[in-house]
Amino acid sequence: MTTALLYIAVVLIWGSAWLAVKFQLGVVPPEISVAYRIGIAALCMFAWAWLKGLPLGFAPAQHRYLALRGMAIFSCNFIFFYLAATHLTTGLIAVLFSTASALTVIINALLMRRWPQGAVVAGATLGVIGIAIVFRPELAAFNFASGAGMGLLQTFAGTLCFCCGSVITARNHRAGLPLCGSTAWAMLYGFLFLTLFATLRDSPWRFEWTLPYTLSLAYLSLFGSVAAFAAYFALLARIEAERAAYATVLFPVVALSLSTAFEGYRWTWAASLGILLIFAGNILVLKRNKPRQPA
Repeated sequence: MTTALLYIAVVLIWGSAWLAVKFQLGVVPPEISVAYRIGIAALCMFAWAWLKGLPLGFAPAQHRYLALRGMAIFSCNFIFFYLAATHLTTGLIAVLFSTASALTVIINALLMRRWPQGAVVAGATLGVIGIAIVFRPELAAFNFASGAGMGLLQTFAGTLCFCCGSVITARNHRAGLPLCGSTAWAMLYGFLFLTLFATLRDSPWRFEWTLPYTLSLAYLSLFGSVAAFAAYFALLARIEAERAAYATVLFPVVALSLSTAFEGYRWTWAASLGILLIFAGNILVLKRNKPRQPA
C-alpha cells in the first residue's frame, strides 16, 4: 500500500472512530470497554502473525519497550479519551488531539536535547492560540469540578500518552522490531494493564448486549485499533514520527463533520477561526525546514 493510501485509511478510520466511542459510554465502565477493544485487537494481531508466519519472539530487553508502548498508546490514552467523551463532543476531542503533531516534535526535541526550529515554535504557538479560542468558554469557567474543564485535561493527557507511544514505536522500529509482532505484544501488554487498572478500581466486568454497543465495539476493535494502528505504524516505519502525526491534523475534519451531524455540534465564527489556527499551526510544524546539513 502506498503512503498516500495509508494516510487516507488512517484519516477516515480514526476520523469516524471518535463518534463510535460515544456508543461505548454508559453501562460498561470506560476501562472495561477499552479492555474489550484492545483484547479483541490483540487476539486478531497474534492470529494474523501466526497465520502469516511472522516473528513473535523478542528479547526480554525489547519487551520492556513493548510494555511501555502498550501502556502509553493502547491503554492510558484510550482511558483518558473515553472519559473525556462524557464531557465534550467527540469532534472537539479530535481537534484537541490534532496537537499531537506539535507535541511529538517537542518530545523528540527534548529527548535529543535539540531546540526546535523557528517554524516549529511558531506553529505550536498558533495551535495554542487556536485552542484558547475554541475552548474559550470552557477555559473561562475552568475548575476541576466542571465537566468541560475535566474533559480538557483528560483529552490533553490522552494526547500526551499517544505522543509518547508514537516516539517509543519509532524507537522500536529503529531497533529492528517487526511491525505486526511488536504491535501484537504491545496490545497484549495494554490489555494486561487495563485489566490491572480495572481490578484496582474494582470495576465490574459487565457487557452491554445492545446493537449500538456491540457494533461500535467491533468497529473500534477491528478497524479503529487493528486496521488503523497497522496503517499508522506502517507510516512510522516509512517516515519519521512527526510526519506520520500529520494524519492527526486531517482526521478532525471527518470527526467534526460527524459530530455536527450526529452530536449537534454548533459552529461559531470564533470556533471556526480557532480550528483553522490549530490546523495551520500543525501544518506549519510538519512542513518545517529540513535540518541543516553539515558544511
